[in-house]
Amino acid sequence: MAGNALSKMPLYPLRFEPIYQYRLWGGRRLGKLLSAPMPGGGPIGEAWLLSDRDDHPSMVADGPLKGSTIGELRERCPEQLLGRHDRQFSHFPLLLKFLDVSKRLSVQVHPSDACREFIPAGNTGKSEAWVVLEAGQKARIYAGLKPDTTRDALRQAVARGSVAEHLAGFAPKLGDSVFVPAGTVHSLDDVVVFEVQQNSDVTFRIYDWEQDDPETGRRRPLLVNQAMACIDFEQGAIGKVIPLVEGTTPVLREKLVRCEYFGMTRLSGQLPFVVGTAGVPRALVCLAGEGQVEHAGSLYPFGRGEVLLLPAALGACSCRPSGSVSLLEVSVPAWELQRSALHDVQ
Repeated sequence: MAGNALSKMPLYPLRFEPIYQYRLWGGRRLGKLLSAPMPGGGPIGEAWLLSDRDDHPSMVADGPLKGSTIGELRERCPEQLLGRHDRQFSHFPLLLKFLDVSKRLSVQVHPSDACREFIPAGNTGKSEAWVVLEAGQKARIYAGLKPDTTRDALRQAVARGSVAEHLAGFAPKLGDSVFVPAGTVHSLDDVVVFEVQQNSDVTFRIYDWEQDDPETGRRRPLLVNQAMACIDFEQGAIGKVIPLVEGTTPVLREKLVRCEYFGMTRLSGQLPFVVGTAGVPRALVCLAGEGQVEHAGSLYPFGRGEVLLLPAALGACSCRPSGSVSLLEVSVPAWELQRSALHDVQ
């Protein structure tokens, strides 16, 4: 679409095509979540639902703006998309994904924004959060280190292949959510999760469970020195989030995560309720059920596994469930907090 025409086109609730990603630890379970056909027959570990990255830009799936990338929208109508904070970011600040971890995810860490020397151009630090959508028989979430794990002890464990002995973990259940601040050692096993994270693709592996990559027949490289420099050794074991109930009518509102980079609230109910707010964008992730979002007299349908981005210019919209529905409303980011605020996870 021509630039001038794009800049004059009014925005509406935007649905994007999922971008599937091969991962050696992936499976085929995302086919049950998403209507878009999965490629090939190999392991698919991730579906990028909303991505403003140059290598994998999300593309609008329907409506007058079909075929436009989120980057094109950001460049042509930044204030309408991002609101009053449009100049704060060079790219849309979050990356939304579904993960199918059928085999164990590598033991890894993401750098914080303070670790500037380890963050390549075009990336930031990477705090993230998960919501468990499916938990298999071997389901496990590893987040944080066991008490008294020192830098030297972890280095020795890497050399011995005994890193798992130092990982804190628990068996997750459907609906559990976990906040993983940058600098936290973590891994996953036998789960399908929704993930919201800072818009970054920087990962430092310290252990890969002795797995070979079927595509190359070799083990993936480890980045132990970088990981050790970025690990927060003061970060202890991380458990599941205790939801904070903010309201029960007309919809159950549970605050799951609020930090300086994003917020995430779970909305569950059957009656119409309000989503979005004036001047800032919101992303809706449908975990169960289906319904429609009403804006300017038009209805925009959504179903399980789909994401709708509500641009800042839309303001508050009405969500009309068709029966029971469960949504995540993700703030992009939680601009109501000051950038200097500390993590506040309920």
